[in-house]
Amino acid sequence: MTKAGTKLSFQAKLENWAEGMDYCAIAVPAKITKTLGTTKAVLVMASLNGGEPFQVSLFPAGGGQHYIRVRAKVRKQMDLHEGDKVKVQIVVQDRADVDLPQDLIAALKAEGALKDFNALTPGKKNYAVRKINDVAKPETRKKRINEAVELALQEAEKKRDRAK
Repeated sequence: MTKAGTKLSFQAKLENWAEGMDYCAIAVPAKITKTLGTTKAVLVMASLNGGEPFQVSLFPAGGGQHYIRVRAKVRKQMDLHEGDKVKVQIVVQDRADVDLPQDLIAALKAEGALKDFNALTPGKKNYAVRKINDVAKPETRKKRINEAVELALQEAEKKRDRAK
């Protein structure tokens, strides 16, 4: 698999992935997928047309094909529409490196759960952080932060139960 920090770029079209969903998708060219060296999900920082980078997983769709999901929030910020051609830049990320938002850190500290959250698998941490960062409404963000705190506490409880 390609090392963290590897930068790749390509051009592609923004496609409608599924009616009624809040995202479109970009097909990753076979040449890029081959360079990645895996058919599994790959965590990246992506930038479209030089815009604000966002963290996303290149998700596998079978047959060695990867796609990038582009949420409506990102499309609106960049005034992108289905069918638009975009210049995509990606930087492969290490799943173990998770940047925690300050409001999440504060909530975890308040509940004494920061150590428990940091003990989660990189995949669980990344998923929780992406769920927090992908929302528009402050009340939804607060709800997702509370869910992340609860996840950390539940996982710590499971570990204690297994140790008994």
